[in-house]
Amino acid sequence: MEDMFCFADSLGPEKIVHIHLASAGLKAIVVVDNIACGPSIGGVRMAPDVSAEECARLARAMTLKNAAAGLPHGGGKSVIFGNPRTPEADKERVIRAFARAIRDLVDYIPGPDMGTDERCMAWVRDEIGRAVGLPPVLGGIPLDDIGATGFGLVASIEAALPYCGLSLRGARVAVQGYGAVGRHAARFLAEQGAILVAAADTSATVYDNAGLDIADLSRRKLAGQALADYPAGDKRAPDAIIDVPCDIWIPAARPDVLRADNVERLQAKLIAQGANIPATNEAEAMLHARGVLVLPDFIANAGGVICAAVEYHGGTEATAFATIEKKIRRNTGEMLTQAAASGCMPRKAALTMAERRIGEATGYRRWR
Repeated sequence: MEDMFCFADSLGPEKIVHIHLASAGLKAIVVVDNIACGPSIGGVRMAPDVSAEECARLARAMTLKNAAAGLPHGGGKSVIFGNPRTPEADKERVIRAFARAIRDLVDYIPGPDMGTDERCMAWVRDEIGRAVGLPPVLGGIPLDDIGATGFGLVASIEAALPYCGLSLRGARVAVQGYGAVGRHAARFLAEQGAILVAAADTSATVYDNAGLDIADLSRRKLAGQALADYPAGDKRAPDAIIDVPCDIWIPAARPDVLRADNVERLQAKLIAQGANIPATNEAEAMLHARGVLVLPDFIANAGGVICAAVEYHGGTEATAFATIEKKIRRNTGEMLTQAAASGCMPRKAALTMAERRIGEATGYRRWR
Protein backbone atom coordinates (compact mmCIF):
# COMPACT_ATOMS: atom_id res chain seq x y z
CA MET A 1 0.00 0.00 0.00
CA GLU A 2 1.31 3.44 -0.91
CA ASP A 3 2.40 5.79 1.85
CA MET A 4 -0.17 8.56 1.57
CA PHE A 5 1.62 10.73 4.11
CA CYS A 6 4.12 11.68 1.41
CA PHE A 7 1.30 13.65 -0.24
CA ALA A 8 0.33 15.58 2.90
CA ASP A 9 0.92 19.33 3.29
CA SER A 10 -0.78 22.33 4.83
CA LEU A 11 -3.81 22.00 2.53
CA GLY A 12 -4.53 18.32 3.13
CA PRO A 13 -5.59 15.66 2.69
CA GLU A 14 -8.35 15.95 5.27
CA LYS A 15 -9.00 12.20 5.22
CA ILE A 16 -8.22 9.07 3.20
CA VAL A 17 -10.58 6.11 3.19
CA HIS A 18 -9.66 2.70 1.79
CA ILE A 19 -12.62 0.46 1.01
CA HIS A 20 -12.47 -3.31 0.46
CA LEU A 21 -15.69 -5.31 0.33
CA ALA A 22 -14.86 -8.74 -1.02
CA SER A 23 -18.51 -9.84 -1.12
CA ALA A 24 -19.31 -7.05 -3.60
CA GLY A 25 -16.04 -7.26 -5.53
CA LEU A 26 -15.31 -3.69 -4.45
CA LYS A 27 -11.92 -2.11 -3.89
CA ALA A 28 -11.89 1.67 -3.77
CA ILE A 29 -10.18 4.72 -2.29
CA VAL A 30 -11.67 8.09 -1.36
CA VAL A 31 -9.52 11.15 -0.69
CA VAL A 32 -11.18 14.20 0.84
CA ASP A 33 -8.41 16.70 0.33
CA ASN A 34 -9.69 20.00 1.71
CA ILE A 35 -13.06 21.28 2.96
CA ALA A 36 -12.18 24.85 3.94
CA CYS A 37 -14.55 26.29 1.34
CA GLY A 38 -17.30 23.70 1.90
CA PRO A 39 -18.06 20.00 1.38
CA SER A 40 -15.83 18.47 -1.26
CA ILE A 41 -17.02 17.68 -4.78
CA GLY A 42 -15.07 15.27 -6.94
CA GLY A 43 -15.64 12.55 -9.48
CA VAL A 44 -15.71 8.79 -9.11
CA ARG A 45 -13.11 7.32 -11.47
CA MET A 46 -13.33 3.64 -12.43
CA ALA A 47 -10.41 1.89 -14.09
CA PRO A 48 -8.36 -1.26 -13.48
CA ASP A 49 -5.09 0.61 -13.00
CA VAL A 50 -6.03 3.47 -10.67
CA SER A 51 -3.95 4.07 -7.55
CA ALA A 52 -3.89 5.87 -4.23
CA GLU A 53 -1.35 8.32 -5.63
CA GLU A 54 -3.56 9.13 -8.61
CA CYS A 55 -6.54 9.62 -6.32
CA ALA A 56 -4.63 11.97 -4.01
CA ARG A 57 -3.28 14.04 -6.89
CA LEU A 58 -6.72 14.28 -8.50
CA ALA A 59 -8.29 15.28 -5.18
CA ARG A 60 -5.74 18.09 -4.83
CA ALA A 61 -6.54 19.23 -8.38
CA MET A 62 -10.20 19.43 -7.33
CA THR A 63 -9.33 21.49 -4.25
CA LEU A 64 -7.49 24.00 -6.40
CA LYS A 65 -10.12 23.91 -9.14
CA ASN A 66 -13.04 24.57 -6.82
CA ALA A 67 -11.18 27.31 -4.95
CA ALA A 68 -10.00 29.03 -8.13
CA ALA A 69 -13.56 28.96 -9.47
CA GLY A 70 -14.87 30.54 -6.29
CA LEU A 71 -17.18 27.62 -5.52
CA PRO A 72 -18.45 26.92 -1.98
CA HIS A 73 -16.85 23.49 -2.11
CA GLY A 74 -13.60 21.77 -1.32
CA GLY A 75 -11.85 19.06 -3.29
CA GLY A 76 -12.14 15.30 -3.18
CA LYS A 77 -11.86 12.30 -5.46
CA SER A 78 -12.52 8.60 -5.44
CA VAL A 79 -11.24 5.71 -7.50
CA ILE A 80 -12.78 2.27 -7.97
CA PHE A 81 -10.52 -0.54 -9.13
CA GLY A 82 -12.37 -2.26 -11.96
CA ASN A 83 -13.27 -2.47 -15.61
CA PRO A 84 -15.80 0.28 -16.47
CA ARG A 85 -17.04 -1.82 -19.42
CA THR A 86 -18.13 -4.69 -17.19
CA PRO A 87 -21.74 -5.89 -17.72
CA GLU A 88 -24.26 -3.34 -16.46
CA ALA A 89 -25.66 -5.52 -13.68
CA ASP A 90 -22.17 -6.14 -12.28
CA LYS A 91 -21.23 -2.48 -12.54
CA GLU A 92 -24.41 -1.40 -10.80
CA ARG A 93 -23.74 -3.82 -7.95
CA VAL A 94 -20.24 -2.39 -7.46
CA ILE A 95 -21.33 1.25 -7.71
CA ARG A 96 -24.18 0.73 -5.25
CA ALA A 97 -21.83 -1.04 -2.83
CA PHE A 98 -19.42 1.88 -3.13
CA ALA A 99 -22.23 4.34 -2.43
CA ARG A 100 -23.28 2.49 0.71
CA ALA A 101 -19.68 2.42 1.88
CA ILE A 102 -19.42 6.24 1.69
CA ARG A 103 -22.85 6.94 3.20
CA ASP A 104 -21.37 8.53 6.32
CA LEU A 105 -18.62 10.38 4.46
CA VAL A 106 -20.89 13.42 4.29
CA ASP A 107 -18.14 15.90 3.39
CA TYR A 108 -17.70 14.16 0.01
CA ILE A 109 -20.20 14.67 -2.83
CA PRO A 110 -19.53 12.23 -5.69
CA GLY A 111 -19.90 13.03 -9.38
CA PRO A 112 -19.17 11.34 -12.72
CA ASP A 113 -15.64 10.89 -14.01
CA MET A 114 -13.74 8.57 -16.31
CA GLY A 115 -15.53 5.21 -16.28
CA THR A 116 -18.72 6.51 -14.61
CA ASP A 117 -21.66 8.56 -15.89
CA GLU A 118 -25.00 10.08 -14.92
CA ARG A 119 -26.57 6.63 -14.66
CA CYS A 120 -23.97 5.67 -12.07
CA MET A 121 -24.66 8.87 -10.15
CA ALA A 122 -28.37 8.01 -10.15
CA TRP A 123 -27.50 4.71 -8.45
CA VAL A 124 -25.35 6.57 -5.92
CA ARG A 125 -28.08 9.06 -5.13
CA ASP A 126 -30.63 6.29 -4.80
CA GLU A 127 -28.45 4.71 -2.12
CA ILE A 128 -27.29 7.73 -0.11
CA GLY A 129 -29.25 10.77 -1.31
CA ARG A 130 -26.33 12.83 -2.60
CA ALA A 131 -24.55 13.03 -5.96
CA VAL A 132 -24.07 15.49 -8.81
CA GLY A 133 -24.10 14.94 -12.56
CA LEU A 134 -27.52 13.27 -12.33
CA PRO A 135 -29.89 12.44 -15.21
CA PRO A 136 -32.28 15.31 -16.12
CA VAL A 137 -35.27 13.30 -14.92
CA LEU A 138 -33.78 13.48 -11.42
CA GLY A 139 -33.19 17.21 -11.67
CA GLY A 140 -29.63 16.90 -12.90
CA ILE A 141 -27.71 18.77 -15.56
CA PRO A 142 -26.08 16.10 -17.77
CA LEU A 143 -22.67 17.76 -17.88
CA ASP A 144 -21.15 15.18 -20.24
CA ASP A 145 -24.05 15.35 -22.69
CA ILE A 146 -24.05 19.14 -22.87
CA GLY A 147 -20.27 19.34 -22.92
CA ALA A 148 -19.80 21.51 -19.83
CA THR A 149 -16.09 20.80 -19.43
CA GLY A 150 -15.38 21.21 -23.15
CA PHE A 151 -17.34 24.47 -23.19
CA GLY A 152 -15.28 25.81 -20.31
CA LEU A 153 -12.07 24.68 -21.97
CA VAL A 154 -12.92 26.75 -25.04
CA ALA A 155 -13.76 29.76 -22.85
CA SER A 156 -10.28 29.48 -21.34
CA ILE A 157 -8.68 29.14 -24.78
CA GLU A 158 -10.52 32.21 -26.05
CA ALA A 159 -9.37 34.26 -23.05
CA ALA A 160 -5.77 33.13 -23.70
CA LEU A 161 -5.61 33.94 -27.42
CA PRO A 162 -4.16 37.46 -26.97
CA TYR A 163 -1.31 35.99 -24.93
CA CYS A 164 -0.13 33.58 -27.63
CA GLY A 165 -0.86 35.42 -30.87
CA LEU A 166 -3.51 33.00 -32.12
CA SER A 167 -6.93 33.33 -33.70
CA LEU A 168 -9.44 30.50 -33.63
CA ARG A 169 -10.31 31.08 -37.27
CA GLY A 170 -8.23 28.46 -39.07
CA ALA A 171 -6.45 27.29 -35.91
CA ARG A 172 -5.37 23.66 -36.16
CA VAL A 173 -6.38 21.49 -33.21
CA ALA A 174 -5.30 18.04 -32.00
CA VAL A 175 -7.17 16.23 -29.23
CA GLN A 176 -5.81 13.37 -27.18
CA GLY A 177 -8.72 11.48 -25.63
CA TYR A 178 -11.70 11.94 -27.91
CA GLY A 179 -14.33 11.36 -25.26
CA ALA A 180 -16.79 13.44 -23.26
CA VAL A 181 -14.38 16.37 -22.89
CA GLY A 182 -12.36 16.15 -26.09
CA ARG A 183 -15.17 15.76 -28.59
CA HIS A 184 -17.18 18.65 -27.15
CA ALA A 185 -14.11 20.90 -27.04
CA ALA A 186 -13.49 20.08 -30.71
CA ARG A 187 -17.12 20.87 -31.54
CA PHE A 188 -17.15 24.23 -29.75
CA LEU A 189 -13.80 25.19 -31.29
CA ALA A 190 -15.01 24.25 -34.79
CA GLU A 191 -18.01 26.55 -34.29
CA GLN A 192 -15.44 29.36 -33.95
CA GLY A 193 -13.65 28.37 -37.14
CA ALA A 194 -10.96 26.03 -35.82
CA ILE A 195 -10.02 22.81 -37.65
CA LEU A 196 -9.64 19.42 -35.96
CA VAL A 197 -6.68 17.80 -37.73
CA ALA A 198 -6.07 14.90 -35.34
CA ALA A 199 -7.80 12.92 -32.61
CA ALA A 200 -6.64 9.97 -30.54
CA ASP A 201 -8.05 7.30 -28.27
CA THR A 202 -6.43 4.19 -26.82
CA SER A 203 -6.68 2.41 -30.18
CA ALA A 204 -5.17 4.91 -32.62
CA THR A 205 -4.49 8.45 -33.73
CA VAL A 206 -6.50 9.62 -36.75
CA TYR A 207 -4.95 12.45 -38.77
CA ASP A 208 -6.24 14.46 -41.72
CA ASN A 209 -4.43 17.61 -42.78
CA ALA A 210 -7.63 18.93 -44.39
CA GLY A 211 -9.63 18.44 -41.20
CA LEU A 212 -11.67 15.63 -39.68
CA ASP A 213 -15.46 15.47 -39.82
CA ILE A 214 -16.23 16.18 -36.15
CA ALA A 215 -19.93 15.27 -36.35
CA ASP A 216 -19.23 11.91 -37.99
CA LEU A 217 -16.30 11.17 -35.69
CA SER A 218 -18.37 11.93 -32.59
CA ARG A 219 -21.34 9.92 -33.81
CA ARG A 220 -19.16 6.85 -34.33
CA LYS A 221 -17.42 7.26 -30.96
CA LEU A 222 -20.77 7.49 -29.20
CA ALA A 223 -21.78 4.28 -30.94
CA GLY A 224 -18.73 2.58 -29.43
CA GLN A 225 -16.47 2.59 -32.48
CA ALA A 226 -12.74 2.89 -31.85
CA LEU A 227 -10.73 5.41 -33.84
CA ALA A 228 -8.67 2.55 -35.28
CA ASP A 229 -11.83 1.54 -37.18
CA TYR A 230 -12.65 5.03 -38.44
CA PRO A 231 -12.94 4.81 -42.25
CA ALA A 232 -11.27 8.15 -43.06
CA GLY A 233 -7.94 9.77 -42.26
CA ASP A 234 -4.42 8.51 -41.75
CA LYS A 235 -4.14 5.97 -38.90
CA ARG A 236 -1.18 6.17 -36.57
CA ALA A 237 -0.24 4.81 -33.16
CA PRO A 238 -2.14 6.30 -30.19
CA ASP A 239 0.98 8.06 -28.92
CA ALA A 240 1.57 9.68 -32.33
CA ILE A 241 -0.93 12.40 -31.40
CA ILE A 242 1.98 14.09 -29.60
CA ASP A 243 3.85 14.50 -32.90
CA VAL A 244 1.04 16.20 -34.86
CA PRO A 245 1.92 19.80 -35.87
CA CYS A 246 -0.89 22.03 -34.62
CA ASP A 247 -1.70 25.34 -32.97
CA ILE A 248 -3.78 24.02 -30.05
CA TRP A 249 -3.13 20.67 -28.38
CA ILE A 250 -5.71 19.34 -25.93
CA PRO A 251 -4.86 16.47 -23.57
CA ALA A 252 -8.20 15.03 -22.42
CA ALA A 253 -7.18 11.54 -21.31
CA ARG A 254 -5.19 10.21 -18.33
CA PRO A 255 -2.61 11.81 -16.02
CA ASP A 256 1.03 12.35 -16.98
CA VAL A 257 0.68 11.88 -20.74
CA LEU A 258 3.24 14.67 -21.19
CA ARG A 259 6.55 13.94 -19.54
CA ALA A 260 10.18 14.98 -19.81
CA ASP A 261 10.86 12.04 -22.13
CA ASN A 262 8.25 13.00 -24.76
CA VAL A 263 7.33 16.66 -24.39
CA GLU A 264 10.01 17.82 -26.86
CA ARG A 265 8.02 16.07 -29.59
CA LEU A 266 5.04 18.38 -29.07
CA GLN A 267 4.55 20.97 -31.83
CA ALA A 268 1.93 23.43 -30.61
CA LYS A 269 1.62 27.04 -29.41
CA LEU A 270 -1.11 26.52 -26.83
CA ILE A 271 -1.83 23.55 -24.55
CA ALA A 272 -5.28 23.54 -22.96
CA GLN A 273 -5.45 20.86 -20.29
CA GLY A 274 -8.80 19.11 -20.61
CA ALA A 275 -7.71 16.23 -18.36
CA ASN A 276 -6.63 16.54 -14.75
CA ILE A 277 -2.84 16.48 -14.16
CA PRO A 278 -2.05 15.53 -17.79
CA ALA A 279 1.52 16.79 -17.59
CA THR A 280 4.31 16.42 -15.08
CA ASN A 281 5.74 19.55 -13.48
CA GLU A 282 8.97 19.03 -15.39
CA ALA A 283 7.14 18.79 -18.71
CA GLU A 284 5.23 22.00 -18.04
CA ALA A 285 8.47 23.79 -17.15
CA MET A 286 10.06 22.61 -20.39
CA LEU A 287 7.08 23.85 -22.41
CA HIS A 288 7.18 27.22 -20.66
CA ALA A 289 10.88 27.55 -21.42
CA ARG A 290 10.08 26.99 -25.11
CA GLY A 291 7.46 29.74 -25.08
CA VAL A 292 4.48 27.35 -25.26
CA LEU A 293 1.48 28.66 -23.32
CA VAL A 294 0.03 26.01 -20.99
CA LEU A 295 -3.43 26.54 -19.49
CA PRO A 296 -3.43 24.53 -16.23
CA ASP A 297 -6.07 21.90 -15.64
CA PHE A 298 -7.69 23.39 -12.56
CA ILE A 299 -8.31 26.68 -14.37
CA ALA A 300 -9.14 25.49 -17.90
CA ASN A 301 -11.21 22.36 -17.28
CA ALA A 302 -13.31 23.60 -14.36
CA GLY A 303 -16.50 23.69 -16.46
CA GLY A 304 -17.65 20.28 -15.30
CA VAL A 305 -17.40 20.95 -11.58
CA ILE A 306 -18.88 24.44 -11.97
CA CYS A 307 -21.84 22.80 -13.71
CA ALA A 308 -22.05 20.22 -10.93
CA ALA A 309 -22.05 22.93 -8.25
CA VAL A 310 -24.79 24.86 -10.07
CA GLU A 311 -26.84 21.65 -10.22
CA TYR A 312 -26.22 20.87 -6.55
CA HIS A 313 -27.51 24.30 -5.55
CA GLY A 314 -30.63 24.05 -7.73
CA GLY A 315 -29.54 26.00 -10.82
CA THR A 316 -30.47 25.43 -14.45
CA GLU A 317 -28.50 24.43 -17.53
CA ALA A 318 -28.61 28.02 -18.80
CA THR A 319 -27.26 29.26 -15.47
CA ALA A 320 -24.52 26.64 -15.63
CA PHE A 321 -23.30 27.75 -19.07
CA ALA A 322 -23.35 31.43 -18.10
CA THR A 323 -21.49 30.72 -14.85
CA ILE A 324 -18.89 28.55 -16.57
CA GLU A 325 -18.10 31.19 -19.17
CA LYS A 326 -17.94 34.04 -16.66
CA LYS A 327 -15.77 32.27 -14.10
CA ILE A 328 -13.34 30.59 -16.48
CA ARG A 329 -12.79 33.65 -18.66
CA ARG A 330 -12.19 35.78 -15.57
CA ASN A 331 -9.84 33.29 -13.93
CA THR A 332 -7.85 32.65 -17.11
CA GLY A 333 -7.41 36.37 -17.68
CA GLU A 334 -6.40 37.01 -14.07
CA MET A 335 -3.95 34.11 -14.11
CA LEU A 336 -2.27 35.16 -17.35
CA THR A 337 -2.09 38.83 -16.36
CA GLN A 338 -0.35 37.90 -13.12
CA ALA A 339 1.95 35.45 -14.87
CA ALA A 340 2.97 38.07 -17.44
CA ALA A 341 3.57 40.68 -14.76
CA SER A 342 5.75 38.41 -12.63
CA GLY A 343 7.35 36.35 -15.40
CA CYS A 344 6.25 33.12 -13.76
CA MET A 345 4.54 30.06 -15.22
CA PRO A 346 0.74 30.27 -15.50
CA ARG A 347 0.40 27.37 -13.05
CA LYS A 348 2.35 29.29 -10.41
CA ALA A 349 0.06 32.30 -10.80
CA ALA A 350 -3.00 30.03 -10.67
CA LEU A 351 -1.75 28.27 -7.53
CA THR A 352 -1.26 31.63 -5.83
CA MET A 353 -4.84 32.59 -6.68
CA ALA A 354 -6.34 29.33 -5.44
CA GLU A 355 -4.25 29.08 -2.28
CA ARG A 356 -5.11 32.65 -1.34
CA ARG A 357 -8.82 31.83 -1.55
CA ILE A 358 -8.39 28.64 0.47
CA GLY A 359 -6.40 30.54 3.08
CA GLU A 360 -9.13 33.15 3.44
CA ALA A 361 -11.77 30.43 3.82
CA THR A 362 -9.64 28.56 6.38
CA GLY A 363 -9.54 31.70 8.52
CA TYR A 364 -13.26 31.30 9.18
CA ARG A 365 -12.98 27.72 10.44
CA ARG A 366 -12.84 26.83 14.14
CA TRP A 367 -10.15 24.19 13.59
CA ARG A 368 -7.35 25.22 11.26
